[in-house]
Amino acid sequence: MATKIRLARHGHKDYAFYHIVVADSRSPRDGRIIERIGSFNPNTNPAAVILNFDRALYWVGVGAQPTDTVRTILSNEGVLLMKHLNGGVAKGAFSAEEAQKRFDAWKAQKDAKNGKISQAEADKKAAAAKALHAQEVETNKAKAAAIAQKRAEAAAELAAAAQEAAQEAAAAEAEAKGEEAPQVDLEPAAEAEA
Repeated sequence: MATKIRLARHGHKDYAFYHIVVADSRSPRDGRIIERIGSFNPNTNPAAVILNFDRALYWVGVGAQPTDTVRTILSNEGVLLMKHLNGGVAKGAFSAEEAQKRFDAWKAQKDAKNGKISQAEADKKAAAAKALHAQEVETNKAKAAAIAQKRAEAAAELAAAAQEAAQEAAAAEAEAKGEEAPQVDLEPAAEAEA
């Protein structure tokens, strides 16, 4: 029986994720499987891969053929490198401890590289967020200054209108007093004549 390591689609429309499965090459894509050895979710950034390393190494070791996408996943996870190193151990080129040491060195280097990349991306996002925040602060200051200027102009107009109204009221009061005053003066004169 020819076995393949391939992806079985799950999820819903426009949001697919995949199980990494070992299946007979003649079975349908989402049909009967022999074993599920992991999952792959391309919807996240970076794509999330969960893999049972030992079972994947076993199936690759006994001859299961991975599809192109699964080959890339297995290569990124180090399964194919470990298979290569195990071949060197079987031939007697080096010991199993040396193979494990080489694999650990490769894994550490890869993790450091990924860490640098993720740190650079995080720094870039932080710088963009800081620039956006500074821009928003400047925009808010400009808006606050414009609002303060409008309020000052409105307050000045109200003060001018209130002063004008007070002057008009004072003038009207002065006129009223001026008109009333002669009447008051005339009334005593009229009483004096009578």
